[in-house]
Amino acid sequence: MKDAVLSELRNADEYLSGQELSVRLGVSRTAVWKAVEKLRREGYTIRSAPNRGYRLEKTALPLCREEILARLPEDFPWQDRILCLDSVDSTNTRLKAMAAQGAPHGSAVIAEQQTSGRGRRGRSFSSPPGMGVYLSVLLRPNCRPEELMHLTCAAAVAVCNAIASVTGLQPGIKWTNDIVLNGKKLVGILTELSLEAESGCVEYAVIGAGINCCQQKSDFPEEIQDIATSLRLAVGKPIDRNAVAAAMLRAMAEMEQHLLTGQAAILADYRQRCITLGKEIALLRGEERRYGTALDVDTQGALLVAFADGHIETVNSGEVSVRGMYGYV
Repeated sequence: MKDAVLSELRNADEYLSGQELSVRLGVSRTAVWKAVEKLRREGYTIRSAPNRGYRLEKTALPLCREEILARLPEDFPWQDRILCLDSVDSTNTRLKAMAAQGAPHGSAVIAEQQTSGRGRRGRSFSSPPGMGVYLSVLLRPNCRPEELMHLTCAAAVAVCNAIASVTGLQPGIKWTNDIVLNGKKLVGILTELSLEAESGCVEYAVIGAGINCCQQKSDFPEEIQDIATSLRLAVGKPIDRNAVAAAMLRAMAEMEQHLLTGQAAILADYRQRCITLGKEIALLRGEERRYGTALDVDTQGALLVAFADGHIETVNSGEVSVRGMYGYV
């Protein structure tokens, strides 16, 4: 009964009266009320109004597999491989452990919160409950590692496409893996590979993304309040996190289809979105700091930088700061 009531409310854009629900489902109004109360205890926000009935607040729904599947096409190829968790140390860490146990291509872990969210270079990633979408996808591409040098670029483009499909926003990419809006960080991406010892081929790749969805400025830790943003801050209204998670899965599945054969097109999209290009940058490696201008992204996703002495260098590692962003002035 609870699931039937949820389905009716999910598909309605306006209030549904208790009487209408009881007629549709062939049960008493008391049974409808009890089902609504059970759903509320599970975390669903269901408004009620005299003489109008019940309305499901879709933007306030908890992240869960059923809600995500309801927003995916019926023929989505990975739908039986989606795991939703209330809490996890890190979606990447959990999915890597699953991969080591034989989890199939297309497996995904999605969490309400991460207690030890990870970013690049060992940094932590703020992952509070109810605020974001923390998602990792497992790929088994059966290729040499040099064929996946552009993987992070491909993932960044996929994330941008997912956000655009849900919100209409057109975020940019700060090389190599930060998704930004109005000069502030919106999404962090972490890609990790495991290689087979004997062949040297890729055993699996894990792509993790943490998307700030519902935060107001005060919800961020104080030290990042001036450099972080969220979808809600950008669009000025509540965000349906299940829709964001579903869009992310669709975008990752589409990206995977072209990952090894459409590298040129992926990098062309990346360049269009990369806000680092043409900007003054600072390259940090250990205690060393060098200044230059970002010129382009090469065929493997590396950054081409012109330094003050006139030489051009291919940058594959190190921290690149863009002048005017994240406190670099």
